[in-house]
Amino acid sequence: MKYATDELTNKRLSRGRVTLVGAGPGDPELLTVKAIKAIKRATVLLVDDLVNPEILAHAATRSRIVQVGKRGGCISTPQSFIEKLMILAAKDGEEVVRLKGGDPFIFGRGGEEAAHLRAAGIHVEIVNGITSGLAASTALGVPLTHRDHAHGVVLVTGHNRPGESATDWAALGCAVETCQLTLVIYMGLAGIADIQSGLLKALPSATPAAVIQHASLPQQNAVTCNLATLSQTIREHALHSPAIIVVGNVVAGAQAISNPQTLTTAKAA
Repeated sequence: MKYATDELTNKRLSRGRVTLVGAGPGDPELLTVKAIKAIKRATVLLVDDLVNPEILAHAATRSRIVQVGKRGGCISTPQSFIEKLMILAAKDGEEVVRLKGGDPFIFGRGGEEAAHLRAAGIHVEIVNGITSGLAASTALGVPLTHRDHAHGVVLVTGHNRPGESATDWAALGCAVETCQLTLVIYMGLAGIADIQSGLLKALPSATPAAVIQHASLPQQNAVTCNLATLSQTIREHALHSPAIIVVGNVVAGAQAISNPQTLTTAKAA
């Protein structure tokens, strides 16, 4: 009898798996085909707070949907509890989908979750989603890289884990200036004063900047400015999270779209 019980347990464990799925920046039409397939076959969906509810229309009627809100500055479901839920459900033979805003491996804690699941013997798959930093630049109508203005892009969080050393924004600014990079800042509104102050130690005050709130959604709001007026612009337009900050000469293209007279790069300032 014990052998039969162990065999059943092993079959459940081999059948259960977890897929970390990127739900993209918000627009349901930006979901990948692979993401839709994963959502449809899921028996359990653990859904982050920033996932557009319309995306859940792809879930099967038999699916159990569990909201596990994760948003900076708000009361969130503990990460350890989410990981425990995934492990228990997978060991019970469930087809688990962890549905995250953006991409699981770009500021989505997907790496941590995958490591915990693999350590527990759970099979893990990753389905990429369009990250909000990319969607934000698209909202401006400009690229993150450009042969004339940006040879690369840096994705960085403005929200460090408690107890971690503060980001050296001056050093990042030097890299942006020296290597002609675009700087894309996630979760940066709360610390914008320190971010702006640090970047201004290395970058010209006229460096183009933009803030994009709710990228890809109907309520999207995008404003352009320069580095010297970044904090002021955020206050004046009452911008709040979720929002992306883009700093670099590519933003001058967005300024030119709205006003041809503003096409000025930082090096010309």
